[in-house]
Amino acid sequence: MQLRYSFRLSPTPGQRQAPAQAFGCARVVFNDALRARQDAYAAGLPYISNGDLSKQVITAAKQTPERAWLGEVSAVVVQQALADLNTAYRNFFASLSGKRKGPRIAPPRYRSKKDNRQAIRFTKNARFSITPGGRLRLPKIGDVAVRWSRSLPAEPSSVTVVKDAAGRYFASFVVNVAGHPLPQAQTEIGIDLGLGHFAVLSNGRKIGSPRFLRRAEKKLKRLQRALSRKEKGSNNRAKARHAVARQHAKVADARREFHHQQSTRIIRDNQTVIVEDLAVNGLARTRLAKSVHDAGWSAFVAMLEYKAALYGRTFHRINRWFPSSRMCSTCGALAESMPLNVRSWVCPCGAAHDRDVNAAINILTAGRAERLNACGDLVRPPLAVAQVSEAGSHRGAA
Repeated sequence: MQLRYSFRLSPTPGQRQAPAQAFGCARVVFNDALRARQDAYAAGLPYISNGDLSKQVITAAKQTPERAWLGEVSAVVVQQALADLNTAYRNFFASLSGKRKGPRIAPPRYRSKKDNRQAIRFTKNARFSITPGGRLRLPKIGDVAVRWSRSLPAEPSSVTVVKDAAGRYFASFVVNVAGHPLPQAQTEIGIDLGLGHFAVLSNGRKIGSPRFLRRAEKKLKRLQRALSRKEKGSNNRAKARHAVARQHAKVADARREFHHQQSTRIIRDNQTVIVEDLAVNGLARTRLAKSVHDAGWSAFVAMLEYKAALYGRTFHRINRWFPSSRMCSTCGALAESMPLNVRSWVCPCGAAHDRDVNAAINILTAGRAERLNACGDLVRPPLAVAQVSEAGSHRGAA
């Protein structure tokens, strides 16, 4: 499987000019190619092929005085920018035709130098390398210092240089990694994600919600208030904007580290992990939107999924409409309603439940039933529509 390994870069002030020029060239080629296809569509002309587009916006453009500076950066950088546009169009067309699952994808948009994220990509053709001294050697940029936190497990196939809104530089390596199965574990776990507790496990363990954004709100409000008072276009406004971006980056980094720690522990200790397929997009449109985004459930579940595949564990999602909170994990009875303010309840069968622990147990039970058995069928067969001959009562039945 392919994994990304990101490391912080520390370019010198003199080295930052070359990446900035490469960011600009990649952005211009992307925008020129997008404009060419949009103009052809508006004029009723055929769709411009990838090869013809490359000749028009790269090869021929380098021969003109207006775009001669495209030759000052690595050719791979501008070719990869064109490849990004082609990928965006393929995804857009696949979404229109219904071949791509999920929400509809909008057509490609123009890139701006004011975007929060600027990136360029180097493939093996660019001949990037890691020097014996541990620096990243990039064509027409030079040797850039890298803050290595660990060694790469294999030779990378590509590297993406990213500059985020806080002005930080990162190198993101794509590496093909073989699976590393962990020793067999005897436990299975169901996970109920929430806001009061970040996660509640079916064994009764509760993981508290750190609420990183809520804890940083006071400082963020002060920084954003200072930003609003700065004159637009001034250097002080740029400094204030970077201060806000740095604070947001600290919150995101802390949340990501928390997700990694908890997901690694869960995958290490359990052979099977079962979670609920939450509708995060729908929850993000409610009054709980800020808390939902602060929790970062989607990122956490994605970590569980890829780590389970990497370490030989089983990962399963159950249907989001499964009534895990309203169902009694002892007798299976369904409560008519279960408002959010009800944190514990007693079933008519006499069983007393903690709302979140009960939901986690039900998620584990449902996940076990939805798995395939040795014959390749579901452990619990799905409901089938009754045939005409089976409906009603038969003559002579008592």
